[in-house]
Amino acid sequence: MTKNPFELAQYAGTLLSQKKLRLVIVESCTGGGLAKLVTDIPGASEWFECGLVTYSNESKTKLVGVPEELITQQGAVSQKVALAMAKGGLNATRGDIALSTTGIAGPNGGSLEKPVGTVCFGFATRTGVFSTDKRQFGGNRSEVREQSVIHSLRCLCHYLETGHF
Repeated sequence: MTKNPFELAQYAGTLLSQKKLRLVIVESCTGGGLAKLVTDIPGASEWFECGLVTYSNESKTKLVGVPEELITQQGAVSQKVALAMAKGGLNATRGDIALSTTGIAGPNGGSLEKPVGTVCFGFATRTGVFSTDKRQFGGNRSEVREQSVIHSLRCLCHYLETGHF
């Protein structure tokens, strides 16, 4: 599978369109980069429902219903929070499949437990398929965010091809 973000977004759009599914994206560390990329694709309105940038903890709670206690216990950068973001994106919209990103793009904000480049991903579908992933990316802020976008789209395409993340 390609690593070109635009080609991945095009392919995901083709698969979503063929399956008549609508995508929801809930972003934190990618700051709208995923939503921007998919809306660069002509005809995205056929398969893209919406994108939410929930950068602050408060927005994660208020916009997509991530429990404050979960953020307090796990931290905003966790697989459990990423999954709650994806599920919340589905609950707040008419989308069929949701993906989320939350992480530490840097250059600041890292810790020994969660160094810069730590990114968690959440995936949820209306049919009850849920998954998470956690990656450690290298590079500067821009590179971490780009790798996060690519990974999200590759996971989405894999699910659309196989039925699992």
